[in-house]
Amino acid sequence: MAHAANLRKPRASAASGRQVVYLACPYTDPDPVVRKRRFDVATAVAAELIRAGHIVYSPITMTHPIDIVLAGASNTLGSDYWVAFDEAFMEMCSEMVVIRLKGWESSNGIRREIAYFTDHKKPIRYMDPPTPTESDR
Repeated sequence: MAHAANLRKPRASAASGRQVVYLACPYTDPDPVVRKRRFDVATAVAAELIRAGHIVYSPITMTHPIDIVLAGASNTLGSDYWVAFDEAFMEMCSEMVVIRLKGWESSNGIRREIAYFTDHKKPIRYMDPPTPTESDR
């Protein structure tokens, strides 16, 4: 796993003058338990990156609770709903870190985010999810 401490500091975002990491993680799944677990992983990785000195925007950490309010606990609005919202934040971020959590390669949202960062010539890094602990099982 690439740990947050091993990631170099991102380059400054031209828009904000600050270095902000956009943290990508798969989210959409028909099972609310899977969505909650993905939220937990994204939040834990965001905290790890912040501890390592990065400024992090984690869309899953921010939007999961809002998605529950808007769509209900057993539903989701899906990644298509959040496109404009996410792009506004991607514009302000200087690089993206993708959590290689199960499902990341088939995630339409992550594909779209990678395309955005590639098109805007912003670096993309990959890291493995944290190893589950006994309390996560």
